This record gives sequence, C-alpha cells and structure tokens, in this order.
Amino acid sequence: MGDRSAIDVLMKRSIAEIFPAFYDEHQTASSIEHISVVDPMLIEDGTYYVIEEAGTIVACGGWSRRDKLYTGSGEGEEDARLLDPATEAARVRAMFVRGDRARRGLGTSILKAAEAAAESEGFRNLALMATMPGVALYERYGFQVVKWVQIPLPDGSSIGGAAMEKPLTWPG
Repeated sequence: MGDRSAIDVLMKRSIAEIFPAFYDEHQTASSIEHISVVDPMLIEDGTYYVIEEAGTIVACGGWSRRDKLYTGSGEGEEDARLLDPATEAARVRAMFVRGDRARRGLGTSILKAAEAAAESEGFRNLALMATMPGVALYERYGFQVVKWVQIPLPDGSSIGGAAMEKPLTWPG
C-alpha cells in the first residue's frame, strides 16, 4: 500500500507516453483520468506486482481472483466476488510500463508471475480487457482476441480495445 502514489504516477505517465500513438488527445486525457486508477483490492489481495529500477517503479501489473475485469468498468456489486477457478478465468489487470522502458520484457515478466500464481490457485484460463497498446504484447504471450470492443469511459468517450483470453491448462 505504501507504493500506491508511485504506482499512480507510473500509470498516468505510461498512458501519457504510450496512448497518443493509438488514441487521440481527448481519449488519452480521458484514459489518464479514468483508467490510471490504482485498485487497492489488487494490492490487498497480494496479486499486484511492481518492477523497480534504481528505486523507481517502471512497470506494474497483476492478476485478480475477483470478478472485476478492469478498473474503468465502474463499481459493481459483483466486483469483489471470488471467481471459481474451475469454471471462470482469472483476470489480468492494470498492466502499465513507463514509455521509455517499453518493449524490454517487463510486461512479459509480470505476465509470467501472474500466470504462475493464478495457475497455482487452480485457474485454467486468464482473461483481460486490452487497450490497443497492449494487444501485441498479449498476443505474443499467447492470448487470443475474443472480441474487438469499444471500452466506454465515465465521461462518455470510449477507446478501442480487445477482450482477450488464454488457456493455462490444456484439457486431456
């Protein structure tokens, strides 16, 4: 919990540096306000990871055993509900990398840690809602696009994204 403010700074910086290559100025500003929000439940659950370089957080992300798919989805009654590992996918959540540290394996390191932890708790699948900057990373890591979507933001704007899934354990 002591890293919340540093995580918040990283999230906002990541969006400001990376999103303009994929979204317009208004979408980027709206994303900074509505997507770069630290979810304390991830930290409290011990499923959120940070990568530091020289004492500065340069990447963060994690997974959840709870029903909430992404921070910008708003608050719902079911958000805190624990997922059933046998029938529901663990959620990959809140992945951010500082722009000058992108494409160096940091996101992949977080995905590996999240996958191992979710699998150790019996989950058979991972699911996430990707913004456009993350789609290539997730595809390289084995996620498949289930559906291309417009992600609604609370101010009435939206950004393009993809619902994605990845099996952890193959049947048989």
